[in-house]
Amino acid sequence: MKNILVISQDASLRELLVEFLSEHEFRVGAVENGQKAAGKVASEPIDLAIIDLSLGREDGLRLVRDFGTKTDLPIIMISGDDLNKADKMTGLETGVRDYITKPFGLPELLSRVRAALREPERGRNRIFHFDDWRVSTKRRRLRRGTDREVKLTAGEFNLLMAFLKNPGRVLSREQLLVATRVYDQEVYDRSIDVQILRLRRKLGQGTGRSAQYIRTERGAGYVFDSDVKVEDLRTRSH
Repeated sequence: MKNILVISQDASLRELLVEFLSEHEFRVGAVENGQKAAGKVASEPIDLAIIDLSLGREDGLRLVRDFGTKTDLPIIMISGDDLNKADKMTGLETGVRDYITKPFGLPELLSRVRAALREPERGRNRIFHFDDWRVSTKRRRLRRGTDREVKLTAGEFNLLMAFLKNPGRVLSREQLLVATRVYDQEVYDRSIDVQILRLRRKLGQGTGRSAQYIRTERGAGYVFDSDVKVEDLRTRSH
């Protein structure tokens, strides 16, 4: 059973998250400040920390930086809607797996918790299929039918994988930033948009040859609009 630590000054939020996540087969503890959180991390194995920036803007971000730089502990950051881009970058650059903005739905939080806790896919070969496209995670290759391989940069491949793992779900630019690991503040606003444009072109989008796979949700982000099937080659018998 995975062990989750909730860190928030808000007693009602702590109680709500402990009760909700415990109902979904997680072991959950909660503390109200960074000092108690550090003691918990030192005394027991923690698999995921959920840090509410209501600890105070500076204290919350400092705790995120401390955890992100001194441990490999996955972090989900809870913020108000006033979190600015520089603060988002601070979190993303120090190892935050995801962040969620208040107010949020508990099912959405559960989905992000499960995603953050997934084990790395080292040595695993999964094949993602959509229409006649095929993507191999081990070889990091994209092919259409019997056509030659379509070359993707590392960022473009990671971006495509983020979409394929979340078909039909709107992903914000910040979530896609986490997936692609692009941390250049100078191009923060446009880096994802540029990669989206390049990926669309490589999928043939807009040429009349391809479906409109990557759809823009104005003011929210992007959504991958196609059915996706996954084949795990580890399960094949030989």
